[in-house]
Amino acid sequence: MSKQQALLAKIHTEFRPHFATVENESHMHSSGRGADSHFKFVIVSEVFEGMSKLQRHQKVYQLFADELQNGIHALALHLYTQAEWISRGEIFPQSPNCSGVGL
Repeated sequence: MSKQQALLAKIHTEFRPHFATVENESHMHSSGRGADSHFKFVIVSEVFEGMSKLQRHQKVYQLFADELQNGIHALALHLYTQAEWISRGEIFPQSPNCSGVGL
């Protein structure tokens, strides 16, 4: 199982999401392709109901504390309730390339 698949499985176990995706964005950063160091999570879950954005981020960071201590450098988090997701048109932002790429 790839790191990306393992992260997604952990998300499904913890958040029982309506929608979830994990994108490996390591190739967009100076760490380079294959580093498995930068990931984007999009999670749509009712678990986030009544939580502030800060609380949602804290919950995800707590769940992935081991991974963040052992190789993952950064997570881009897009965390929504189902109502928020629908109001966004079920679209999440695209990530820009790191400013250090190609330098």
